[in-house]
Amino acid sequence: MRLLYINPNSTVAMTETIVATAQATLPGAEVIGWTNHDGPPAIQGPEDGAAALPGLLALLPKAAQISADAIVIACFDDTGLEALRAAAHCPVIGIGQAAFHMAALMGGRFSVVTTLAVSVPVIAQNIETYGFAGICASVRPSGLPVLTVEGGGEAVLQCLSAEIAAAHGEGAASVVLGCAGMAHLKADLAATAPLPLIDGVAASALLAEAMTRLG
Repeated sequence: MRLLYINPNSTVAMTETIVATAQATLPGAEVIGWTNHDGPPAIQGPEDGAAALPGLLALLPKAAQISADAIVIACFDDTGLEALRAAAHCPVIGIGQAAFHMAALMGGRFSVVTTLAVSVPVIAQNIETYGFAGICASVRPSGLPVLTVEGGGEAVLQCLSAEIAAAHGEGAASVVLGCAGMAHLKADLAATAPLPLIDGVAASALLAEAMTRLG
């Protein structure tokens, strides 16, 4: 399977960590990562998402040329999902969408731990649109910018761990990591987390493989 991850933002380092996570999840697949060099450095709120969309759409002809079996939008906001899905030659899913489906399949209520408060309305709207509002306990902003999360470090881990613990305290059965930049932090966060953590990059790789097999 040829699985294409398109990062809506222009930060190449994020694309590289996303691809590494997906490849480790599906070692038998060919995982390709593209960066939207016409996008903002990070997607933080609806304005950034709108700014990224033209660059994403411009990459679709090339995706068809390489015969990608599935495309994954590698931003937790699922930036441009409907537009890309309507125009692409193959299935398109978002890492947020994939994570919510995994959380629902695991059972119980889930919470999302994300970056800045400006991202919360977009995520909450996606959850409602996908039909998961009834099982979402909360969307919790950590106050950390996307690129700070991507950079990692002890302070980032402590901040995210505190939000995960708070989500557990309010009754969540699992926590969705609400940023592509958290994918490479999952192992460290899971070491102290009191409940299961769901990473959308890994979830999207597994679901994309299932979709292509069923198709």
